[in-house]
Amino acid sequence: MSERSAGVSQPSTDRFADYGRPRRVDGGLRARSARGAIGSSWWSRRFLEVLESFALGTRLTRGRSYARAGQVLTLDIAPGRVSAVVQGSRPQPYQVSIALKPFPAARWSRIEAELAGQAFFSARLLAGDLPDELEELFVAAGAPLFPAAVDELTQRCNCPDFAVPCKHLAATFYLLAEAFDADPFELLHWRGRSRAQLLDELRARRVGATGAALPPAPAGPPSEPDGPESSVAVAAPVGAARALAGLPATPLAESADRFWMPSVPLPDRPPRLATGPDLLLRQLGAPAPAIGGPGLLERLRRAYRAFGPADR
Repeated sequence: MSERSAGVSQPSTDRFADYGRPRRVDGGLRARSARGAIGSSWWSRRFLEVLESFALGTRLTRGRSYARAGQVLTLDIAPGRVSAVVQGSRPQPYQVSIALKPFPAARWSRIEAELAGQAFFSARLLAGDLPDELEELFVAAGAPLFPAAVDELTQRCNCPDFAVPCKHLAATFYLLAEAFDADPFELLHWRGRSRAQLLDELRARRVGATGAALPPAPAGPPSEPDGPESSVAVAAPVGAARALAGLPATPLAESADRFWMPSVPLPDRPPRLATGPDLLLRQLGAPAPAIGGPGLLERLRRAYRAFGPADR
C-alpha cells in the first residue's frame, strides 16, 4: 500500500493543494511505445495482462502518460524487489518499490534441473530467448513466473495518494514491462536468478548430463625435447576437440541412425487455437470494388475452404 508521511494529519485540502501537472524531467526513462499498447514480447504482454486481471486496468492507465513522458528517473531490478524514483508534481521525487517473493534456492534447483534436462529449453535460453512454453514448465515446477493474486505484490509509494497502484506505481509497472522486453532475463532476475547464474548452472548441468568433461591439465611444465623428432611442438587440443578428447569413438553405423534424433525427448507443444482457413478474410473485410468487391471475397473464401486441410 502507499506509504504516507508520519506526523500530524493535514487537512485534505492542504495535502492535495500542490497537485497539478508533473514537473518536467530531462533525461528520464521514457517508454519506447509512443501510443497504443506497451509491451511487444509475450512475457511483457503477459505481465501486463496479469496485472489488468487484478482489476488494475484503469489504475494502470493513469501511469501510462507518466511512463511515456519520462517521469521515471531510475528503475532497478533486484531479486524480489523493483525500485524506482518517479518525479511527480512536487519538487521531491517519490520513492517506489514493488516486491514479489523470489523463489527459494531449492525451487530454483528443481527448475534448473528441468531446464537442463530438455535440450529445447537449454538451447533457447543459452541463445538469449524465453520460449512461451517456459511459463508452463515453471507452473509445473510449482513456481509460477507471474503473480497469481494481487496480494503477492507489495506495492509502496511515499506519495499522499491512497490509490494502489497510484500513477507513480503504474508508471513503474509500464517501464518494468519494457525492461522485460529489452532483456527477458530481468523477469527471472526478479524471481531470484540472474542471467549469469542461470546460464552457468545450465551449462554445468548439461556437461554433467552428457558426460563431457575437460581433460586434466598437465601436472608440471612440458618436458624438454631430447631428440630431433621432438623439436616439433604438438599443439594441445582446444575448444570442442579438448572437450571431446576423452570420449570413446562411436561407430558410424550407430551414429547414423540417431543423427536426426534429439538427445532428450522434446517437450509437448501447448495446444494452439484452431481457426478456420478464412479467418484472415474475416479480419480484413471486403476488398475495394476496383479489385472485385464482396464478390471477390466470397470467391476467395470458397477457394480457401477447398484447398484447406481436409478436416476443416
